[in-house]
Amino acid sequence: MTTRLVVVGASLAGLRAVEAARKTGFTGSITLIGAEDHLPYDRPPLSKAFLDAGADRQSELAYRDLAGLQELDVELVLGAPATGLDTEQRTVAVDGTSVGYDSVVLATGARARTLPGTEALAGVRTLRTLDDARAVRSALDAGARTVVIGAGFIGSEVASGARKRGLDVTVVEALPTPLVRAIGEQMGVACSALHAANGTDLRCGVAVEAIEGESAVERVRLSDGTVLPADLVVVGVGASPATDWLDGSGLQLDNGIVCDSTLWTGVPGVYAAGDVCRWRNPLFDRTMRLEHWTSAAEQGALAARNALDPDAATPYSTVPYFWSDWYDTRIQFVGVPDADEIEVIGDVGSGRFVALYRGGDRLIGALALNRQADIMKYRGLIMKETPWTAALDFARAREAKRVQPVR
Repeated sequence: MTTRLVVVGASLAGLRAVEAARKTGFTGSITLIGAEDHLPYDRPPLSKAFLDAGADRQSELAYRDLAGLQELDVELVLGAPATGLDTEQRTVAVDGTSVGYDSVVLATGARARTLPGTEALAGVRTLRTLDDARAVRSALDAGARTVVIGAGFIGSEVASGARKRGLDVTVVEALPTPLVRAIGEQMGVACSALHAANGTDLRCGVAVEAIEGESAVERVRLSDGTVLPADLVVVGVGASPATDWLDGSGLQLDNGIVCDSTLWTGVPGVYAAGDVCRWRNPLFDRTMRLEHWTSAAEQGALAARNALDPDAATPYSTVPYFWSDWYDTRIQFVGVPDADEIEVIGDVGSGRFVALYRGGDRLIGALALNRQADIMKYRGLIMKETPWTAALDFARAREAKRVQPVR
């Protein structure tokens, strides 16, 4: 029986775990451990609206203020990362002490990858935390010559923020086509065209050889010999699950914490959620690790419920969903991108279209540009394992209705 619940990771998944535990009627003690000093806050805006001039409104990012957290009767241990997990003694090591648990939800998220050798150079940043975002925005406020390394979603959002201020920005991408792993080559080309259309210098198929400067960054040297002057370099080359503190714990670690479909690690009382969790998604019959807001929220809540009542544990089955804002375009994706075929509904050149992804004989994914009213309908079709032909009929009928002239 659980009387002590510990949640490691004070971000979205961790907070949702705490909230779900109380909603189920759990009256035992809850301890929430977080590496940052800040109360749990919303991360997606950090690379979007938070980069705008004068946008430092931290209170608008917080999910709950201190009083709201106190209503949950949770003990906060912030600014102190967990350093170890003893699954035999059922303790979490943090800040030189041990916190005992009956059940624990591990939600330590992921850490932005960095470029070795740049640690001592001011002006070289990643963008993962509130403090990161403040530093990037401050540099943009100063009119920094900006180079973004990596044309993924975070890097592209930073480029968009710089262009919104009228600043010159160059995005450097090692792959010939950006976003291939996220949305496929065909749609990677379509989305990356937004950079040129908005005055961003996108350079693909070229690597960074060196980031140079005395005490602060001054230039970026590329593999083709190009030298880019820079006051700000934002490194957006992905993130790695924060599992190093779990070495020796006995948990299976492989690109995250390996879990079954119920988010259980296989060790009594230990569940995982969010960016750090690699679990079996029954809907697609495959193992996944998602770095998406929606899945973090859903997993955090379910992990807590399953941890408190493992005999009634239910699997986490989902259609992945994420969104990104570039310039004046909302990009949304549902499902998985490894398609046998992609069918575009609408006009790519107009910047408003839906692309459907076929896997076998069913719909497995959908990408929408500036079609906010559509995307969740396709998420529902994927959840229902809708046949490909039926999904195409639905999309074409919806498009025909959209373009039908008004009389």
